[in-house]
Amino acid sequence: MASLLTGCGSLPGTASAQKAPITVMTWAPEGTSATNMPGMPAMAQTYARWVNASGGLAGHQLKVLTCNDHNDSVGATRCAQRAVDEGAVAVVGSYSQFGRSFMSPLEVKGVPYIGGYGASDEEFESPLSYPVNGGQASLLAGNGRQLARDCDRVALVRPDTIEGDQMPSLLDSGLQQGRRSPVTDIRAPEDGTDYSAEVRRALDAVGADPARYGMAAYGGEAPGSCVTASLGDHTDAFLDSFRRLQRQSPKVHVASVLGSVGQALVNRTGGRSGPLEGALLTGWYPAAGDPRWNPMRKVINAHAFGDNRVDPADQGVQTTWIAYTVLRAMVEQLDAYGVDEITPYALQKVLDRGKHPVDTGGLTPKLRWRAEDMLAVQDFPRIVNGMVMYQTVADGQVLAASDGFVNVTGTLERRRTDR
Repeated sequence: MASLLTGCGSLPGTASAQKAPITVMTWAPEGTSATNMPGMPAMAQTYARWVNASGGLAGHQLKVLTCNDHNDSVGATRCAQRAVDEGAVAVVGSYSQFGRSFMSPLEVKGVPYIGGYGASDEEFESPLSYPVNGGQASLLAGNGRQLARDCDRVALVRPDTIEGDQMPSLLDSGLQQGRRSPVTDIRAPEDGTDYSAEVRRALDAVGADPARYGMAAYGGEAPGSCVTASLGDHTDAFLDSFRRLQRQSPKVHVASVLGSVGQALVNRTGGRSGPLEGALLTGWYPAAGDPRWNPMRKVINAHAFGDNRVDPADQGVQTTWIAYTVLRAMVEQLDAYGVDEITPYALQKVLDRGKHPVDTGGLTPKLRWRAEDMLAVQDFPRIVNGMVMYQTVADGQVLAASDGFVNVTGTLERRRTDR
């Protein structure tokens, strides 16, 4: 390994006393009418303040550039091009739905994309992408398996977008493993403010008939009927509509995935008396209250300076923390090999062939991106982590609903795409 990399920097024993800083970029949409992830760049800056106060990454000061992709393809391209132009050696812990737009500029210059949120297919296709989770694919497949335990009929409310078009078959893969019928697909505007029509269609699809079961306001319930919503930031608006219309229908089971639903949304929608009480949720990582997050929480408390964008329960913030954990591990491996100059090429090689897997403190399985670590998942060949965690809302709190990680790799491998 050392022979592969020493051409990228100084040989052992020749490092200068002052190592060159490392520049990286973290981007995410902010202030848009669709999904926003302001906590990701804010967490990146918090991380940089922390490591720089402690001597940097293996002696290199960390400089974090941030960029707003504005939830459009032009913005994503501009962010990627700026990363290249300003000498970023990697893009770390970022969110964008426009992988086709941002991966091309990075690939031209060989800049690795480390630990993206998993919002685009290209993150699981490009040889320059190093995902830390299984993206939307694992969440939806896992949610399907979670719902299959109790749900005879399931309706999925999802955005009417290219990315949303994949969601039904992914959810179906989990439902089918539990020998349940395919989901009813309810398309919805990504930036809607009133989802009453979609709620009515979902309730009708799962047989929530007040004439048969009575109304929720009087204790009526439709057994085996479940509605799962994955609308990002606009899941909030969906739940407003759902809460109003649910009263005139029998109660159904509610579900979603972390990222669309989290503790902040549970709090805003009424906590234990709100529509998410009892909801079935699927996430990538341990529940926010798990002690494995304590190191991140300490860093946030000491270095976020009260920035309320850095919510330790947010999956975007959590993903960014894990992505920078990977970056730190890679820089330390390069330092151990005697590589003093950190370049995109050096990072790519150590990610592809690194001797040691990355230990994230139990927040994920140990991570590695060699060819033999890739999972045999159709359409998503770069997935190396097929684990999810089941969670639920009890007494207004998002809590773990499973003892540990649930492996959905087999579910994804058997997925049918001919819906």
